[in-house]
Amino acid sequence: MSEQAGDIVEKIAFVASRAPDAIEAKKALEAKYGGVPPEEATVIVALGGDGLMLQTLHDFMNTNKPIYGMNRGSVGFLMNEFSLDNLHERLAASSITAIHPLILNAVDMHGVHHQAKAINEVALLRQIYQAAKLKVMVDDKVRLPELICDGILVATPAGSTAYNLSAHGPILPIYAPLLALTPISPFRPRRWRGALLPNRSRVEIEILEPEKRPVSAVADHTEIRRVKNVKVHEDGKQKSLILFDRDHSWDERILNEQFGA
Repeated sequence: MSEQAGDIVEKIAFVASRAPDAIEAKKALEAKYGGVPPEEATVIVALGGDGLMLQTLHDFMNTNKPIYGMNRGSVGFLMNEFSLDNLHERLAASSITAIHPLILNAVDMHGVHHQAKAINEVALLRQIYQAAKLKVMVDDKVRLPELICDGILVATPAGSTAYNLSAHGPILPIYAPLLALTPISPFRPRRWRGALLPNRSRVEIEILEPEKRPVSAVADHTEIRRVKNVKVHEDGKQKSLILFDRDHSWDERILNEQFGA
């Protein structure tokens, strides 16, 4: 759920991407408002694009430090508009939303176990020219005994407007207790376009013919090569906090995206 940010502006830390515009913005904001190290901050202001916001949400997961992004990058769907003015007022009036990560557990071809977190999505992707061949299970029940495709992804509401949307998956409201299970270029079954799952669901994907048709598993920025089994679930006990301006809320952004505004 979303709630008022309130009095969180006492100690602000600024972080920036490597983009020149982001670096200059950080200098200007620190000159105007001061700044503290992130470990001392009550709120983090992230300057860059969605990639920087995603990394910052990972870095400060489970710290109860809310992240307020201002767009100094190329996309900025997760960011607020940039301005040097009225930062304290904008922070105090913004809405705060908790985002829970997906947990990826994967076993590779060598039997090594891997774990990673994803705020946007977990994606399985074919590594070579041959299509992937996958068996898809939800809550221990086989739903697709064989899916031939370029890949498949499990997306959170926060990630539903990213890779998931590019793969023709549904856009999810940020508060929806759902996950999107979306195929990437499905060949067989040709008509399957994915599913909406309760966020309590546990998805397991077995890679069929893994030596002939190698597959990578990607959780946001973490890639695991040549996996043979992948399990994905949402961990409601872990969270990152994100801030949006109330006059440009997540709901408004989703409506704009769906209506082409």
